[in-house]
Amino acid sequence: MARVVDNPQIAFRLARAIVSDVALYNQSKVKEGIENDTVFDLLNDELQEGRDHYLTRVSTEVENREQLYDRAIVDIMIKQAGKIKSPIW
Repeated sequence: MARVVDNPQIAFRLARAIVSDVALYNQSKVKEGIENDTVFDLLNDELQEGRDHYLTRVSTEVENREQLYDRAIVDIMIKQAGKIKSPIW
């Protein structure tokens, strides 16, 4: 069994790794979602599965643990998709 993370920096790195995997394995959905401003609808199941996994690995004692995962979504999936033509930007 994997150890539970209790360090916020490590928790954030874990969140980024999980979101990176979601983005990598769903590149076409990310592209389509950014282009049509539906990325969260298209990737809802995948992002929720990643969040569930993240929450099982990160201690409830880590401050803002949910926000760390949300921040990872923005950093990894949204910011890096900035080159995709979209009405979002």
